[in-house]
Amino acid sequence: MIDPADVAVLLLAAGQSGRFGSDKLLVPLGGAPMALHAANRLAELGTGWRIAVCREAGSLARELEALGFEVVVNPEPSRGLSSSLALGIERAETVGAKAALVALGDMPFVSPAHFAALVAAFDPATAPIVASDRAGVAMPPAVFDKTVFADLRNGEGDQGARALIRGAALVAADPHELADIDRPEDIR
Repeated sequence: MIDPADVAVLLLAAGQSGRFGSDKLLVPLGGAPMALHAANRLAELGTGWRIAVCREAGSLARELEALGFEVVVNPEPSRGLSSSLALGIERAETVGAKAALVALGDMPFVSPAHFAALVAAFDPATAPIVASDRAGVAMPPAVFDKTVFADLRNGEGDQGARALIRGAALVAADPHELADIDRPEDIR
């Protein structure tokens, strides 16, 4: 187990929303922009650092800063999810985080309890990568030990950490909780 004060949470919120048709992270969901749902729940964890990777220093970035997130701007979001992950991990390394909990801004239904369960299951000696489990499939959000930060920085395209989480320790979650929003009909 790790002290949450040694963990950086990374909220990846720089996607281009190509399949959605507009900036999905700003779409109102329950009275707040979609990305703020995950941000608010991550803020409850009491981790040492909160880092959000955004594609610009606009309204979403300002709202995330108001929640205590340090915003890192991804100047090339078209390079894919891996470029945002690399920027966030680089910042986590710089601040001295021992682990990073990576969450996606388009997954608004993940509960605070699930985020906390991921951190609680993490152990650098026995479980250096802990991922969410949806019906046997490893997926984000996930926690990564600092020993794999270099691997996370070196990914390309939209693969993110997919290869790394294949061998992760898994924490089960309700499949609906792990839904990500890619198209307008996904909100329903």
